[in-house]
Amino acid sequence: MQEWLKSLPAKTRDKCVLKLGLLKEFGHELRRPHADFLRDGIYELRAKQGRVNHRILYFFFGGSAVVISHGLIKEDRVPAADIESALDRKRSFQEEPEQHMFIWEGEL
Repeated sequence: MQEWLKSLPAKTRDKCVLKLGLLKEFGHELRRPHADFLRDGIYELRAKQGRVNHRILYFFFGGSAVVISHGLIKEDRVPAADIESALDRKRSFQEEPEQHMFIWEGEL
C-alpha cells in the first residue's frame, strides 16, 4: 500500500492520505462520498483527482482496527478480481494477524 501511495502524483497522494485520516477518525461511521461498502466486509475509500477515481480497499478487524488491503485506479466499477484479492488478504490476516501488522502513523 505504501508503495502504491508513493507512486501517485503529489496531489492525488495527498487526497488519499486525507481519506485515510478520515477513516482513522470516523472508522465504521465513514460513509459516502468518502467511503462505501462493496461486499463481504470489504469497503472502499474514494478519492478523485480530475477524472481519475482512486480506491483504497479495506476491512475492519475487531472493534476498531482497520486493515488496508490495497489501492487501485477504478474505471467503471471496482473489478471483481480486486475485491477477491482483498477478501484473500482478509482471510490471510484473520488467520495470522500478528504476521500482517503495520501501524500507520500518517506519514509515508
